[in-house]
Amino acid sequence: MASSDSAGARGLWAAHLPPGVGPDNIDLAPAANLTARMVGHWRREPTQVFLADVDGRSLTGAELDDATARAAGRLAGLGLNAGDRVLCSCDATLELAIAHLAALRLGLTVVPTNTAYRAAELAHIVSDAKPVLAIVDDRERAGWLREASADLTVLGPDLAVPDSVVPSLDEATLASVGLLAYTSGTTGRPKGALLSHANLLASAEAVRLAWRWTAEDRLFLCLPLFHLHGLGVGLHGSLVAGASVLLSPRFEPDAVLDTAEAGRATMFFGVPTMYHRLAASPRADALARLRLVVSGSAPLPTTVQQAIERASGARVLERYGMTETLMLVSNPYVGERRAGTVGLPLPGVEVKLDPVNSEVLVKGPNVFAGYLGRPQADVESFTEDGFFHTGDAGVYDEAGYLILVARLKELIISGGYNVYPREVEDALREHPAVLDAAVIGVADPEWGEAVTAFCETDGSVSGEALVAFVGDRLARYKRPKRIILMDSLPRNAMGKVLKTELARE
Repeated sequence: MASSDSAGARGLWAAHLPPGVGPDNIDLAPAANLTARMVGHWRREPTQVFLADVDGRSLTGAELDDATARAAGRLAGLGLNAGDRVLCSCDATLELAIAHLAALRLGLTVVPTNTAYRAAELAHIVSDAKPVLAIVDDRERAGWLREASADLTVLGPDLAVPDSVVPSLDEATLASVGLLAYTSGTTGRPKGALLSHANLLASAEAVRLAWRWTAEDRLFLCLPLFHLHGLGVGLHGSLVAGASVLLSPRFEPDAVLDTAEAGRATMFFGVPTMYHRLAASPRADALARLRLVVSGSAPLPTTVQQAIERASGARVLERYGMTETLMLVSNPYVGERRAGTVGLPLPGVEVKLDPVNSEVLVKGPNVFAGYLGRPQADVESFTEDGFFHTGDAGVYDEAGYLILVARLKELIISGGYNVYPREVEDALREHPAVLDAAVIGVADPEWGEAVTAFCETDGSVSGEALVAFVGDRLARYKRPKRIILMDSLPRNAMGKVLKTELARE
């Protein structure tokens, strides 16, 4: 079982390590900083393509080294210095990737920002982060940012300013802050997590080892680069491994399957809603051509996992991470991938469960040091012995794999009994007419909280039929007191259901 004791943690890491690498000799900081690790690969393999897009453009190691250096020179010419903050809010393109990497090479702190944010949300980020420069690809968002701060310079991702002298690059220390990443804000105003080069490098190295990531791999990446799944795991992970990335600004099932069939990728990362749509395709068997398919950002329903496996034979690897911690836990690449679990701690990560409320507590070189300007939040976020409070409740299965059962704030206490929403949601998803389900507790004078389910269906089932369906699968106190049928559940950009919106229904 996962443990806070370092010897126990090392034993669990062994499940993720390739032959010849032991839990006592892993190096999660093999370079002076994140970009130094990447640039080393570019210079060793100057003719290898490291970045490409679906429009046929590509950049070799030599070209990427040169393009990011010239972009860094332009940023320096604007007067930006190491430690300054750059807000980035753009679709995933080669231009954005170059600007992002250039900022990191110059020692700047990148503030990745959701492209769906409106004026008030952007104003909060600007007020809190105080960026010197904003890089955006939308005129309306650019206008909102200028309104938020008259002193803010706003450019497009092509950084259309004159070239300037390229200063010394890749001189950040491991302690330097590389990203100021804001939480999703689904339970309150977003907070800025300060992620150092050490955090970013340790997480990328851990998954490189665990997922056997090599220079032979090409990741088809259609996740947004304002989120850590796409940016920290997808882009950073590939470049730290010396592998290549094929960028797409949007997800289309046929594009994924075309790429897999043509052998243009070996890996795909997605969120559960993507896998649901892939499973529904008559061409889903093409996923079998990929070496690895990974799901994250929200729990993958067991029914979707099974549908993908039936259609293609591919076994989706589910993992678990957070904005504040990057990657924490993963099902093993070699060994059993258990549906409904997020697996075992990644190399360097220690996990334990709070004995009182089963909260998942974590520690490791990937875990951030704190939030920007929120010392009280920092105190509340860590235990006395340095473990971070994830806010997730978990249990272990009989093999020691971690199962996430609820956000602690979402735990339902009905009639004095604890009800974990995911258990009810999984039972509802077993019905063939249910596309997805979300369960919350609603204040009730009799029960304290009434178990209330919101079901996205194909229109062929009634709420009464669903109550009857889960009757044989759940104890009476777990059964929904009310089921609300919906055409679609409200979601954020990464596919997470916004339960705060459902609570207002």
